[in-house]
Amino acid sequence: MRTVYLDNAATTKVDHQVIKVIQNSLAENFGNPSSSHKFGRKAKTAIESARKSIAKSLHVSSSEIIFTSGGTEADNLVLFNAVLNLGVERIITSKIEHHAVLHTCEFIVKRHNIKLDFVNVTSQGSIDIQHLESLLKDTTKKTLVSLMWINNEIGNILDVDKVCQLCKVYNALLHSDTVQVVGHYPIDLQKTPIDFLVASAHKFHGPKGVGFAYFKKGFGIQPLIYGGSQEKGARASTENVHAILGMETALRNALVTLQKDKNYIESLKVYFISELKSLSDEIKFNGCSGDLDKSTYTILNVRFPVNNNMLLFRLDLAGIAVSGGSACQSGSNIGSHVLREFLEEKEKDKTSVRFSFSKYTTKEDVNYTIEQLKKLL
Repeated sequence: MRTVYLDNAATTKVDHQVIKVIQNSLAENFGNPSSSHKFGRKAKTAIESARKSIAKSLHVSSSEIIFTSGGTEADNLVLFNAVLNLGVERIITSKIEHHAVLHTCEFIVKRHNIKLDFVNVTSQGSIDIQHLESLLKDTTKKTLVSLMWINNEIGNILDVDKVCQLCKVYNALLHSDTVQVVGHYPIDLQKTPIDFLVASAHKFHGPKGVGFAYFKKGFGIQPLIYGGSQEKGARASTENVHAILGMETALRNALVTLQKDKNYIESLKVYFISELKSLSDEIKFNGCSGDLDKSTYTILNVRFPVNNNMLLFRLDLAGIAVSGGSACQSGSNIGSHVLREFLEEKEKDKTSVRFSFSKYTTKEDVNYTIEQLKKLL
């Protein structure tokens, strides 16, 4: 049976070169980076070389990069430090953020005297910039704004330059979950002055279980995990040397072919949209995912004109891997909190599916998926 992988926003296939780098490191960098002998020094040198490479790609200093187990830990590290270490008394976020941000904010609010405000979301699932400005105006408390650059479900792109400008005017700190951006778009933090961002290697063809947080220079970092002085005291635990080197390789490779890959993947998305429209003019695209200027080229969130709770299961039986979750859905899948936030009531029970693409996706994959959808709808 043919298999098609269209769930790249969840995780991507690991590049062969990345696998080789990890394998070589497992054999050669077995020393503990905290050890003072030559085996430890070799591992430590490899880590710091990777840190410098990643920092250079963001146009920042290597001292501003902290390695973590992934985006979720990095988000937690930023949010907890903002409150417990940097004096933040108020957090502004949105209800369409990743749960790594939403649930962490909810936890912090329960245990600390922090005000939590939610910026409005438009009918297309975008952040209401005017409402954000009104929220920033309405406080004297030290504020952190936490908004994701690209939404992981609907692919909407935040006007990050405008948000940076507002945060500067109103003296607020800015944290952005950039898991869907790093490795897919160029980032220059000298031109886009975000204070904190996070990344996860498995979103750009690297290994799972490794990522990083960027803390702008001048912000002290208190650890969430205690027991050692690794990562300059910001994170205890022996560094995952092999995964860090794999992440650095994956990011470096992604940036080398970034424009070529973007053009290719975007052409597939355009083709897929055209083919879906030919199936039915009642098929809609959630958020701005059908707009190439307002959404990422890697994600297309499709709302079908039916309520078919078995669609994902049947696509899986046909060998097609996708992600789903209508706004309202019973069973173990409670539905998408993102879609639930902005879809009209009559649209919430229709079946929505997120298709997400990578450089490994082919036109044949798209054609096969369209064929199966014809049979299943």
